[in-house]
Amino acid sequence: MIHRIFSDLATFKHLEFHPGFNVLMARRHEKSTDLQTRNRAGKSSFVQIVHFLLGGSAGTDSIFRKPELASHSFGMDFDLGSSRVIAERRGASQGRTAIVQGASSDWPVQPSNARGVRSSLSTADWRCVLGNIWFGLGNVDDSVLYQPSFRALFSYFARREADEGMRRPEMQSRMQQPWDQQTAVSYLLGLDWAVASDWQIVRDRERTLTELRRAAKEGAFGEMISTSAQLRTQLVVAEQSARRVREALEEFEILPEYRELEQEASRLTRELGMLADENTIDEEVVSTIRAAMRNEATPEPKDVERMYREAGIHLPEGVRRRFSDVERFHASVISNRRSYLDAELSASEVRLTRRREKMAVADNRRAEIMRLLQSRGALDQFQQLQHEVGRLDAATEALRQRFQAAQQLEGVKSELELERGRLLQRLRRDLTEQSQRVEEAIATFEEISKALYEDAGSLTLAPTDNGLKVDIEIQGDRSRGIRNMQVFCFDMMILRLNAGRGNGPGFLIHDSHLFADVDERQVAKALQIGAQTAESSGWQYIVTMNDDTIPVSLPHGFKLEDFILDVRLTDEREDGGLFGIRF
Repeated sequence: MIHRIFSDLATFKHLEFHPGFNVLMARRHEKSTDLQTRNRAGKSSFVQIVHFLLGGSAGTDSIFRKPELASHSFGMDFDLGSSRVIAERRGASQGRTAIVQGASSDWPVQPSNARGVRSSLSTADWRCVLGNIWFGLGNVDDSVLYQPSFRALFSYFARREADEGMRRPEMQSRMQQPWDQQTAVSYLLGLDWAVASDWQIVRDRERTLTELRRAAKEGAFGEMISTSAQLRTQLVVAEQSARRVREALEEFEILPEYRELEQEASRLTRELGMLADENTIDEEVVSTIRAAMRNEATPEPKDVERMYREAGIHLPEGVRRRFSDVERFHASVISNRRSYLDAELSASEVRLTRRREKMAVADNRRAEIMRLLQSRGALDQFQQLQHEVGRLDAATEALRQRFQAAQQLEGVKSELELERGRLLQRLRRDLTEQSQRVEEAIATFEEISKALYEDAGSLTLAPTDNGLKVDIEIQGDRSRGIRNMQVFCFDMMILRLNAGRGNGPGFLIHDSHLFADVDERQVAKALQIGAQTAESSGWQYIVTMNDDTIPVSLPHGFKLEDFILDVRLTDEREDGGLFGIRF
């Protein structure tokens, strides 16, 4: 239980608590506005102080970092296990909590005494001590991901309106992650919280798979991710190409004179072309000479006479004798021309014959060189072939790795579906094995809700393919007041279950916001249930309230004034709030 809360801030109102039911009352001034009534008296600040002293974070937006409070110390005197401990902390302490009294050698982390005045613990170590003593978290393997933490568990016993911790019974903060909610509720109910932890690992893998698929679809990875079927085809083609080039490399023979022979083959090719061109010219000459020799003939004298006669001209005898002389002259010219043409023809044919013989020799030599070049290769070609083999092998290996990755990615979905099925079976088995605890929780919730409403509410713990689902129903649960009472019933159930098992901080705190918009009759019954539960369980139930929300009609024999703390907060004066100052 909490014995007292104090501060070295001179205006702070020290709070003294007693066992069982405690009410921290705030009085509303007649002229106060709604903002003054609910936000300035310091009721919610009391809850913040408890969290601050029990390892809560104190970021730059924390009230304990404000200039008016940062240098002041706040403390709490409370029971921690079998010891009575006094812990103090200030906003400027840089995450350390002073242990003024009650440190035990049984603590999993021992406070340091570096200053020689008082011992202290870092915020993380202080949480470790609290979690170990109140919830037995020292038995949890630190290497396990997504395990319940002290802060997550404790927040169900002191919900904060600033975190919207009263919206849903199974959540103590609007920002609480599903795994954190499931592990915490499972732990508090005495179920196997490791199932919820493993479920979050599956969600993480599914999220990674989804992101990879989205990246592949949007082209963020280029061609890094494809279907395994596509990659299998590419891999087979690449392997065949690499194998062919590798075989060619194994059969490759290096010819040292490769470049000289290649140049000789090129020269022979040019020479054969030139010889062929010259042969073409000589063949045309031979053809022309032969045609000229066939058409060359001496005209007969009688043909000349016939031509004149037909023209009506009679040639004298002397003229005919001169024709004979001309004929002999012309025959001599033709004989000389034929001799010349014969000589030219013979020369051309000789040149053709010699060139053909030369071309045959050159062609044979070129063929011999080409056969040699085809059977062997040059050293640089061998090196290029080696480089090509290396490139193809690297490309093939990259495809093989992508193919294997694609197979793994495509197999992950099926694997995760199977894992979800296994986890669902584990959860069902756990609910069956822990049926006594499940039934106890259901019966306790039903009992508490029935004391508030004519129609009892129901608690359902359902195994789903996304983990444990907590369903709470109370008739008319769409109204805010009914939803708040769902939280009340859930918290009271958690209190009773953990009190019976020796777990928890030994106190439950409900801020006045929990009773906002709740029917006056249900508020009266809830306060009575809280007082009775605190007395029967040996716990402490602390409530903050506004005096204008006190039910007019209380259950018979239940006197609320017996539980109201001596310190009364008010918004009437500047110093009427918990801190005694406005900031």
